[in-house]
Amino acid sequence: MSQTLATILVQAPGLLTTVQDLGREGFGPMGVSPSGAADAIALRVGNRLVGNAEGAAGLEMTLLGGTFVFPEGGVLALTGSDFGATLDDAPAPLWASCEVKPGQTLRLRSTRSGARCYLCVQGGIEVKSFLGSASTHLLSGLGGYEGRALRKGDVLRIGPSSEAFWKRAVAAKALERLSPRKILRVTPGPQSDWFPEAVQKLFYANTYRVAEESNRMGLRLEGAAITEGAHGKMISEGVSLGAVQIAAGGLPIILFVEQQTTGGYAKIANVISADLSSLGQLRPRDEIRFERVEFETARALLIEQEKLLASEELILQ
Repeated sequence: MSQTLATILVQAPGLLTTVQDLGREGFGPMGVSPSGAADAIALRVGNRLVGNAEGAAGLEMTLLGGTFVFPEGGVLALTGSDFGATLDDAPAPLWASCEVKPGQTLRLRSTRSGARCYLCVQGGIEVKSFLGSASTHLLSGLGGYEGRALRKGDVLRIGPSSEAFWKRAVAAKALERLSPRKILRVTPGPQSDWFPEAVQKLFYANTYRVAEESNRMGLRLEGAAITEGAHGKMISEGVSLGAVQIAAGGLPIILFVEQQTTGGYAKIANVISADLSSLGQLRPRDEIRFERVEFETARALLIEQEKLLASEELILQ
């Protein structure tokens, strides 16, 4: 007897909702950036809550959530920012697993906190893999669901799962330690010594505002311009996720998950791996600052974060 195929019907897509997993690494030489969840921690934890592998595909919603019908029911978890979610008009929990009955409707509204909310379902979202990943790469129109953001009427397949429903929730202390930061820790960039010491002090003392033009490719920042140092006077070279470029006008750009893979602007700093998920929760007009740390500190912070994510103290059952 065949198992009933579970689906999700998109009744309203929200502002920008895409299928994302943890991205496709290793294709930078081909000009393909990793893409993947803007807040990878939220996706990883959401998948653990529903019993999936951490890298299973889920839905990423930006600023305004969608409305989704579950004709066959399922098990879901919402993580990331609070989008005021309801399940058939009853509040839906955040950072906890939830059983959905056949025919129920999940509605998400505009954000009450950060930029992105994640919907993880037991079994994961099933889409055709591209270069080993289910992630949507919007710029190229590849991966995910037809290479694009979701639209009204789309029907998403849920992967098979034999696991029984378990009520799980993230421990409050762990959630506090994983909360997004507005003071981003950075290590010196490859061209940091191209900028005079006085300019670097100004960079770290400044408060910057996230510009409206920011997206998954990069976060443009507004504030006091860096008027001294290299501005686009170098040969293009490979760039890393979280690199802080100083553009020709003297304002920083933080390269993000759909970044170009090469660039010709000098990089004054690089956001550390432990703070990359915080970038995914920054909204236009949010204010941030940069804090310089040493490479050894950056490594220790990442190890500490990974230990927390792997620990039994993370999830309450």
